Amino acid sequence: MPRLSAILWAFFLSALSAVAAPVDGGRATVDLIAERDAVVPGETFFAAFDLVVDPDWHVYWRNPGDAGLPPEADWAPASAGLGGDFVWPIPRELPVVAGQIMDYGFSDRLVLPFPVTVPDDAASLIVLEGVLQYLICKEICVPEEVDFRLALPVGEEQRPNETNGALIATWIDKAPTPLEGEVCLTLGDETWTLSASADALSQDLTALRYFPYENEISHAADQALSLGERGASLTLKPGLDPELPTEIAGVLVATRADGTRRGYHFISQVCDPLPQTFGKVPAPASLPVSINVFSIGLLALLGGLVLNLMPCVLPVLSIKAVGMVRASASGNTRHVRIHGLLYTFGVVLSFLAIAGAFVALRAGGEFLSIGFQLQYPPVVAMLALLMFTIGLWLFGLFEIGGGVQNVGAELADRTGYSGAFFTGVLAALVGAPCIGPFLGVALGAVITQPAGIVFLVFSLVGFGLALPFLLLSFVPGLSGVLPKPGAWMERLKQFFAFPMFLTAVWLLSVVGEQVGLGAVIWTLAGAALIGFGAWMIGLGHGAWRWAGLVFGGLALLAGIGLPLRATLGDAVAEPGAAVSLASDTGVPWSPEKVRETLEQGRGVFVDFTATWCATCQLNKVTTLRKAAVQEAFENKNVVFMVADFTNRDPEIAEELKRRNRPGVPMYLYYPPGVQTPKILPQILSETLILSELNGNASLDTR
Repeated sequence: MPRLSAILWAFFLSALSAVAAPVDGGRATVDLIAERDAVVPGETFFAAFDLVVDPDWHVYWRNPGDAGLPPEADWAPASAGLGGDFVWPIPRELPVVAGQIMDYGFSDRLVLPFPVTVPDDAASLIVLEGVLQYLICKEICVPEEVDFRLALPVGEEQRPNETNGALIATWIDKAPTPLEGEVCLTLGDETWTLSASADALSQDLTALRYFPYENEISHAADQALSLGERGASLTLKPGLDPELPTEIAGVLVATRADGTRRGYHFISQVCDPLPQTFGKVPAPASLPVSINVFSIGLLALLGGLVLNLMPCVLPVLSIKAVGMVRASASGNTRHVRIHGLLYTFGVVLSFLAIAGAFVALRAGGEFLSIGFQLQYPPVVAMLALLMFTIGLWLFGLFEIGGGVQNVGAELADRTGYSGAFFTGVLAALVGAPCIGPFLGVALGAVITQPAGIVFLVFSLVGFGLALPFLLLSFVPGLSGVLPKPGAWMERLKQFFAFPMFLTAVWLLSVVGEQVGLGAVIWTLAGAALIGFGAWMIGLGHGAWRWAGLVFGGLALLAGIGLPLRATLGDAVAEPGAAVSLASDTGVPWSPEKVRETLEQGRGVFVDFTATWCATCQLNKVTTLRKAAVQEAFENKNVVFMVADFTNRDPEIAEELKRRNRPGVPMYLYYPPGVQTPKILPQILSETLILSELNGNASLDTR
């Protein structure tokens, strides 16, 4: 009986010793696990460190990138020599400062397997003991270390731990495998080309990333991918080391169309680019066909509906409102419905054209932002003149078609139908730059998706914008809410001329910001000629009527030609040539200035804005120009920077693309000592900014 008790007690101790308790290091919990509960002399098995990382924190890969330290085990003397090298899973990019600092590592969880060889002369136990040291980072980096100890009984028969074995096997499967093929590094003056001829890289790749073991390349630089029939190639930017490498080694991580990632390790010699490894840019991965597309589509429809309330669209909608009253007064249901359909067609077709521009320029490697059409001075000048001309018409300087008393005849006329269509086009043209506040994040994701999804979402935005008037045209009884025509319509029509004139003034300020005061003067001269032409066209009957048409038409052409001549040239706005509504008194933004400011221990607030962005200007008036906000920036040692996107700027476009935003406004806030910015909402408030500066808010950091 005593012998049996001793055996049971020994068995209990051996089972207990095979379990190591997880240790809380502060921002990560660390456990040492093994695929065995008992081992035999001479065998090799796998153990692993299991790190469960707190939300938003991360640890590093074997090569941490531009900064950081990988986990490292400091073995106790009794355990030295038992454990082998870590089996590293493939990492992910960890952007720190966009375009400047890139790290490599893991969030959420990291399991680091390593082989353990049991000595042939092992006695009753082998002990894995020591200290695991690792650097863990969020907005700051904290070095942590935990003591570990795992004792496994040694006997004549091994005893597997199926749970631990399955977990360790899963993470070993995440490690890169040898690349079966040929790899060449071709050195250039400014860029290098890494070409790989392998079957594994000639399938349905959507992305490929090179993670180097050393630091020969610029980690933060983009790696442009090109696909060929027998492989793929990457364009790399060399690092700062002036000595050219003779070979490089690392891991190629391939992402498939289904989202799976596989890694392949290799060593590459310096040689010429491999044939049939380049030539085609891969298509972006598809959105999952699930609730995502439905949700974004619904958001697009609602965003289009809300556009009807935006100040940039209301002046145009006033024209349509007057037209709807007149159409309803005719009593001809068919004509009312045709007008509603044509207006909707004009809106949707215009948004589809914008989507087409996105898709076409994206295929050519360009980035197109919401409101891109207003980055071209001739377009802005023509819009200003168009708004001015519409204002003259609304004011009654000239008439198109008959008066109120001839509504029925006007509706039957084809020009009435074309007017409905082009009102829809105009509404879409001026409304598109205003969709950012409602659809910024959604469109940021959508514009990287296949063309079909881009067209679907943009068409739903247009349909949402047109929907109120379409319902008025088709739903019985709704048209009854419209007032009866009368003398009030002429006064209301004249009243709506003033928002048109104000819109023209705003667009003129954009022209001045883009190409200087001279272009504004020429555009104003064009407006004067257009006014003269409209006056002559509006003259009476007979000879005066014909003279008015001839001379008025010539004046209209001259009025259009003057601003085109001024804005199509090589004119560039001189400093102080126009009052900037975009830049205010902020420091001009650049990635280098952000990095230098952060290195000084100061914070940074970046206003990505444009003169033509109505939401941007609203945020300036209601929030950013407030004395309390400016004083808070100064007190909190935060530098206010401005990224002015009024004209096309490749560096700003790249930053918007990197942050997955389709256009301005975008607001980035780097608190002092923090390298990763917070992305603030597109509609600001004084309370929000002050709360952020005081560290009381928690926002998206993507």
